[in-house]
Amino acid sequence: MAVRPIFIPTTNERRLVIEKEFDFNWSPGFAVSQKQKSINSLHQIAKREGFYPLLEVSSKSEDPKGAAYSAFRLKVEHSQLGYIPLECAFQGSKVFLDGGPFTELYEASPLEAKKDPRTKNSGPLQGFEFEGDFWGLIPQTAFYDFLYLNSLKENKDLIDDLLMYKGFSDIEFNPKRSVNCQARSCALAVSLVNRGDFERATQSKQLFISYLQEYGYGKGKPTQDGKTIYMF
Repeated sequence: MAVRPIFIPTTNERRLVIEKEFDFNWSPGFAVSQKQKSINSLHQIAKREGFYPLLEVSSKSEDPKGAAYSAFRLKVEHSQLGYIPLECAFQGSKVFLDGGPFTELYEASPLEAKKDPRTKNSGPLQGFEFEGDFWGLIPQTAFYDFLYLNSLKENKDLIDDLLMYKGFSDIEFNPKRSVNCQARSCALAVSLVNRGDFERATQSKQLFISYLQEYGYGKGKPTQDGKTIYMF
């Protein structure tokens, strides 16, 4: 057995995304087929509680649309380099106590950027620097979400397709080990669109952080109710 979250868009006036955890049968192994068995198990359990249809947002998804929303596939605009992979923008912008940002990673492959040893051995993460803007660590996922949402703006069809789903998963995301999650960013995008706030919230760093703070994001700890964790 394993526990993984489903990220659910909401129009609740107090929250932007609901994270609901589910116990499901985990199929061990690194093969894609094993990952897909785990995904199917997670989605079946979630479906029993009314969360359907769901989209697995990763390269392991059986739905081709799921891979299209991977941070390895999506692109963000850089003023000098043009469009670069979201994963490269995220990893190359990290600022650590003992180094960074490692902007040469902007021109690496997404896998190379993610596995670059400097992002693991340069001391505690201090924040992110991208295009002259420094992002602190609070609100916690603001920088990643901002990159992700702006990458979606480049393709309206991607946004429209997300509106078909009631929730999103990423089988590779373990909340005990990571903070940022592309499935969560997808749920946030749907919440913003449904509220009519997508364009306003993503115009600039300042407006995005201000918008998140309207919902208390970054202030205090997420509230918990059983296995439902409200991310706001």
